[in-house]
Amino acid sequence: MPLNYEKCLDRGCIWVQRTEESQPLCFYPDGYGYTYQEVRKTSNGFHVDLERTTEMKMFGDEMETISLQVYFETKNRLRLKFADKAKKRFEVPIEVPLPPAESPVDTEYSIDFVNEPQFGVLVKRNDTETVIFDTNIPGMIFSEQYIQISTRLATPYIYGFGEHTTAAYKHDINWKKWSLFARDSSTDSSSNLYGVHPFYMNVEEDGCAHGVFLLNSNAMEIVLQPAPALTFRTIGGILDFYIFLGPSPEDVVKQYMEVIGLPGMPPYWALGFQLSKRGYATIEDVKALTKRTEEARIPYDVQYFNIDFMNNFKDFTFDEKRYSNLPAFVDELHEKGKKVVIVLDPAIASNKTLESNYPALDVGINRDVFVKVNGTYLEGASWSGKAYFPDFSHPDIRPYWTQMCTEFRKSIRFDGLWIDMNEPSNFVDGSLTGCSKTSLNYPPYGAGVLGSKHDGKLFEKTICMDAVHHAGKHYDIHNLYSYYQANVTYRTLAIIIPGSRPMVVSRSTFAGSGRFVSHTLGENLSTWQQLRASIPGILKFNLFGIPFIGADICGFALNTTEELCLRWMQLGAFYPLSRNHNSLYSKDQDPASFGKEFIDLVNKALYSRYELLPYLYTLFHLAHTEGSTVARPLFHEFPEDKVAWDIKYQFLWGSALLISPIVEENARSVDAYFPVGIWYDFYKGEIVKDGSALTMTLMDDGYINLHVRGGYILTLQKPNISTSLSRKQPMGLFIAPDELGEAKGILFWDDGISYETQEHKTYLQVELAFRKTKQEAILYSNITIGNFPEAHDVFFGYLTFCNQLQPSKVLINGKSVNTKKLNYDTQTMVLKIDSLHINIAEEFELVLVS
Repeated sequence: MPLNYEKCLDRGCIWVQRTEESQPLCFYPDGYGYTYQEVRKTSNGFHVDLERTTEMKMFGDEMETISLQVYFETKNRLRLKFADKAKKRFEVPIEVPLPPAESPVDTEYSIDFVNEPQFGVLVKRNDTETVIFDTNIPGMIFSEQYIQISTRLATPYIYGFGEHTTAAYKHDINWKKWSLFARDSSTDSSSNLYGVHPFYMNVEEDGCAHGVFLLNSNAMEIVLQPAPALTFRTIGGILDFYIFLGPSPEDVVKQYMEVIGLPGMPPYWALGFQLSKRGYATIEDVKALTKRTEEARIPYDVQYFNIDFMNNFKDFTFDEKRYSNLPAFVDELHEKGKKVVIVLDPAIASNKTLESNYPALDVGINRDVFVKVNGTYLEGASWSGKAYFPDFSHPDIRPYWTQMCTEFRKSIRFDGLWIDMNEPSNFVDGSLTGCSKTSLNYPPYGAGVLGSKHDGKLFEKTICMDAVHHAGKHYDIHNLYSYYQANVTYRTLAIIIPGSRPMVVSRSTFAGSGRFVSHTLGENLSTWQQLRASIPGILKFNLFGIPFIGADICGFALNTTEELCLRWMQLGAFYPLSRNHNSLYSKDQDPASFGKEFIDLVNKALYSRYELLPYLYTLFHLAHTEGSTVARPLFHEFPEDKVAWDIKYQFLWGSALLISPIVEENARSVDAYFPVGIWYDFYKGEIVKDGSALTMTLMDDGYINLHVRGGYILTLQKPNISTSLSRKQPMGLFIAPDELGEAKGILFWDDGISYETQEHKTYLQVELAFRKTKQEAILYSNITIGNFPEAHDVFFGYLTFCNQLQPSKVLINGKSVNTKKLNYDTQTMVLKIDSLHINIAEEFELVLVS
């Protein structure tokens, strides 16, 4: 019901006439919330008991007393846990570090408690005394189905929260509301989408950054306010905050990964270009696609099969008429070095009239692994018709899922799985018989999620909230459904394809899902707006710990245009996960479906991606072992540059590669921002900017704009039409010295497929360094880990030195290099050395003598 003056006063609040359309009318008065009587020191923090100050008339009875437990977990991480003292409430059952027995000796933060005009907790950064978390704001509420707390922000520069479609990476704080609730929805609105990530980063005035994670899986709403401040509203569970001190943006991400888990390592083949479409009626359509792609010599590695290949859209089946020779065709793709990913929806067909025997249903019933409501299996609907929903938190679900995948892989030798529709999506609201009229299904506050805003029901397009899983009521674990499925599916692939790194793509995600899955941004539209929106989407999921992220290149729904698809392919070639995918009703948009000029331009971008794969693969190794981002915004590397805080459509791969795509219709250039330092053109090697920060116009030369930051060495490899062929090619180095004439880089190399090579240290890691003196320049390598014998078959075959004087001679390990291998450009000062054979697994020293 809409709020009015009388209702506002009846709640004990203050009515203020709005000055802006987005501003609320009703405010909490000072003192509205809780107070404390005593703060008790513990071995690892503090314990505070809080008492209610006012009567609650909003959403039922407010808890009379609640507790706050403060844990000093590490020197740069603390935890604030608000809970009901009277009874145990739902807590998110994902793996997080246990609180330490004792506080760390030195912390980078301090904490204060205030009681006037209401209780508040203040967290400060010790060195600068910046307050990074301050809840001394009226309106703290802790009731059965409505919990609210607010905090002031250090600055308006806030990033994170998802999953939503946003026009920019930085949030608008002018009374913007964002609902967090997993939902099968279109990306062309600001509504809650497929995943839930209640985490944000706030950049402070001096460029330091901190992060806050609310470990809560219930439906949630975030309200951003121009104070600057934000309010958390959730309709269940507890308030369990983790605060990360950074101080750099990358430090914040790494500290967040220490809590939710490090991202998984993708197999090398998954970094190749991928093709997918809904709507290939027969296997001949897919064969035509692969044939024209091969003939155009478009590099690609992965072919997807959507639900079209299934028999009546049922999991673990294929249509033996329309896709009659699918097993043989998959084997043929494998012989050509391609990999196959098939889709699986969670819903299992429950209608047995189509066939007398359907093992996925029969075995599931025998193991009793489907979600129930009122003691019987909840029956909804999906592509296959009537359907049950597996309970992926059930103890028997893993052997069930493994059995189904194992049996099906005997027919179709798939290499990876795409788990789709796993919010879970339901084609009816709740179930075929609806949902009971309870406060779980119709909560007093719907957190602004799509569906609840219409008639108050939380179960629109999903299952009933009072449905029962092994882990609890769906009301509490709805947002965890895909997390459980991701965990089970990842471990299933590790079993059924032994020794191989699992490749799982998931539409829905939760905090920590990156341990198991990659993600695409969902069913976007073929529009310029959605092309642009994909960039903040990619950056946010790197912030969320899912760096293996992409958007459907050229758009999923509607029909693309040739210009839009070209610009999207150029951009999408530099998504961490590069997949072209579109819908049943859209025309073909794979690159080979366009003309020769289009193919030539797209190939320039894709072959550039393939040449850079060793660098990208190394970034994923660092993400997997350290928690760093792969694609990152400029301010992660230049946090003191306030212009970088607002950059929308440029991004970096790691620290070194700047990507500046054209994202406007009819544009033939892009205005690109270059932070302070030296920047080199990736294709020409010449300096494009040297010194202070600068915005400059880059023209369209048929390539996407790529620039290398001075001070870094990029590892490269001559590209081919697949990763399997590329990995047999010579490797290269792009040496881009900084103002001091120095550069550094790293190469991680293994077989690209084996499970847990990082954990077992069965790989090669090479540190590369370059420095100049007046008489010479030296490039040398240092093997830090050398446990991959096959690396001796790989060699550095070509080198590019930027900003380099012409050498009189070149020595490698003391031996002269034939001058015919040298190519020096006096105008650009770029030296290229080709036809080399430097073993990557052996340390070397290369000297350029002036």
